[in-house]
Order: sequence, then structure tokens, then C-alpha cells
Amino acid sequence: MSATQQADTEQSTEAKDAKVGVVLTDAAAAKVKALIEQEGEEGLRLRVEVSPGGCSGLRYGLYFDTDVRDGDIVQDYEGFGVIVDKMSIPYLIGANIDFADRIDAQGFTIDNPNAQGSCACGDSFH
Repeated sequence: MSATQQADTEQSTEAKDAKVGVVLTDAAAAKVKALIEQEGEEGLRLRVEVSPGGCSGLRYGLYFDTDVRDGDIVQDYEGFGVIVDKMSIPYLIGANIDFADRIDAQGFTIDNPNAQGSCACGDSFH
């Protein structure tokens, strides 16, 4: 592969990653990878979506999926992929997903710069 082709490939990958905009911390990536390995199903990926619901209007969804639908963007991490559907992409650009397993916090959290506010229970955003 020539230097130009390699640069084009790197730019394409960067553009794809920037378009998805979802970043998993090392802790979140390690937990997702462990959960996928525990499931033992071939081709599982983490799907991150935004859907209508909750008292603030929008709700996050995180679940495992084997299907990649038309318009989905798949971002590769070491050992697994993260899928974001085309309708959720604008809401998730720049979002960071973390995982905590401490006495004061447990589970996945999403820090989203696009969220203008959330409900009191923290279950949804707008």
C-alpha cells in the first residue's frame, strides 16, 4: 500500500470514528468485551441508541446486537464493535461511555455534551 493510500485509509477511519463520535473509556471497553465473551455468541456488538421516552423526551439504550442495519455506523474497538444507528448519531457525537464498579457508583454512564438537561431521576435527557 502506498503512503497516499495509507493516508486515505487513515483519514477514512478517522472520519468514520468522528462521525460516530461515541468514545468508550478503557473501563467501559473492558467491561463490554468481558460481557460479550461471557455471552459466547459469535458476532455480538454493543449497540448504542437514542430513542423517545422518559420524562425529558429522549432515552439511551445500550444492548448487544448481531444485526447491522442499513445506515448503521460500526466503530471497531479491540475485540468488538460499537453500532450506532443513523437516527442516533447526531445525539451521540462526542458522547463518552464509562463503566464504574465502586461502592458509590456502579454500571455504565454516558457523558453527553449534546444533552441540554436531564430529568431528576437521570433516566432521560433533552
